[in-house]
Amino acid sequence: MSVLVYIENVEGKFKKSAFEVLSFGAAIASHMKLPLVALSIGDVDESELNKAGKYGASKILNVSDDKLKSVNVQPYTSVVSQAAKAEAAKVIVMSASFSGKAIAPRVAIKLNAGLGENVIDLPEMSSGFVVKKGAYSGKAYAFVEILSDVKVISMMPNSYKVVENETAVTVVPFTASLDANDLRLVVKETIRSSDKVSLPDAEIVVSAGRGMKGPENWGMIEELAQILGAATACSKPVSDAGWRPHSEHVSQTGIAISPNLYLAIGISGAIQHLAGVSSSKVIVVLNKDPEAPFFKAADYGIVGDAFEVLPKLIEAAKAFKASQN
Repeated sequence: MSVLVYIENVEGKFKKSAFEVLSFGAAIASHMKLPLVALSIGDVDESELNKAGKYGASKILNVSDDKLKSVNVQPYTSVVSQAAKAEAAKVIVMSASFSGKAIAPRVAIKLNAGLGENVIDLPEMSSGFVVKKGAYSGKAYAFVEILSDVKVISMMPNSYKVVENETAVTVVPFTASLDANDLRLVVKETIRSSDKVSLPDAEIVVSAGRGMKGPENWGMIEELAQILGAATACSKPVSDAGWRPHSEHVSQTGIAISPNLYLAIGISGAIQHLAGVSSSKVIVVLNKDPEAPFFKAADYGIVGDAFEVLPKLIEAAKAFKASQN
């Protein structure tokens, strides 16, 4: 028996979210007194694979197949499911990323397993297996008990700390059996934005709304984000108007995020927007309207004109960064 963690890579490199789920899985495995096994799919060199041992994995299953070079939900589901059976996994953990959100429920069906989605903390295992997740668009928490023998968990990015736990790791090739149904859909090309911080993985997000008055004023948002090493985001009206790409739209109907710091500039704070960012550790709001709903959800608020305050924030961020060098 084991705890299996599926770790995603981007162009052969593991992201922070991979080490988060490894740390999360290691804590579960330690409590259950089971070995932690990692699963990697795609072309990843051995030096990168060995990093899994730094976070508690004693074995890593390496799947290298030309048909699986790009993330493809159906065959990836089969690979994860077959690896879970081969390792007699009692708990399967993965990140609640774009692909993880699609793969986790499919794996649960194949394994006849209970599913805990968008989990934000370690399960309570003293008398059962209870996971914690957001509910009612982030206004409350739900505690869900998983009763099945095998359990599948997708963990929200940035919801668990990275914990090093040096372990001797063995890399083992793993070959899954894929049939015609698995390969009905073929991914021809994946295009990634290489010059931006990924929104779901970002620890800091600088977001703006209609208060910026037009796309021509977004230079200040991008400059502040660059200084802070942050991702940029926007509200739905901004993406609908074509000021910013839809890939930056954060809300209940866009991308749900959980950064350590969310800076909202010129965003009123509609319910749908709040639902997508309410898992942020710290929310800072800048708005000239003191009655903006967003202030009720903010940890810190600045009442002021963005065009007056932003330049000062940028200068302060530059000064702070210079002082750290």
